Amino acid sequence: MKRSFTPIAVAVACLALTACETPQPTVYQPASGPQAFGFSEMRIEPGRYRVTFKAGNGAPPAAAHDLALRRAAELALADGYDWFRVYGGGVDFVGGNGPTIGLGLGGASFGRRSAVGGSVGTGFNLGGGPAPVATLDVVMGRGARPSGPDVYDAHGVAQTLGRPG
Repeated sequence: MKRSFTPIAVAVACLALTACETPQPTVYQPASGPQAFGFSEMRIEPGRYRVTFKAGNGAPPAAAHDLALRRAAELALADGYDWFRVYGGGVDFVGGNGPTIGLGLGGASFGRRSAVGGSVGTGFNLGGGPAPVATLDVVMGRGARPSGPDVYDAHGVAQTLGRPG
């Protein structure tokens, strides 16, 4: 009598997939804690901030950078500034070590009978990839905006990257 374990293996794989971590969407909101998604800022001194935005797992780095720029513009406008300069920072990645599933085949021995087989296994990450974290060190100013590729008009950034309306 020949038994097939294929239906059992498929059922186990399907159950495992339903328990997987799904990628987190990128939502513009305050971060609820140090490891949470969203924005946070630290005021270094008047007119100078360190702004951080952690996007969802697997999000493009540009999304984290743009949303950090949006937060910097909001802070500048709230403090009565017209422009801001990004003088430091960058994009890093955190996480990406989500759950994995391994699939494999093998052999067994039962008393006088035995089955011999090779073992083949593979694993793939189900966690959605690492989360990009953009950090911007910004200094803010009033009046005419200085020239330079690292200087942004706070009103323009808020209008372009902010919510419509």
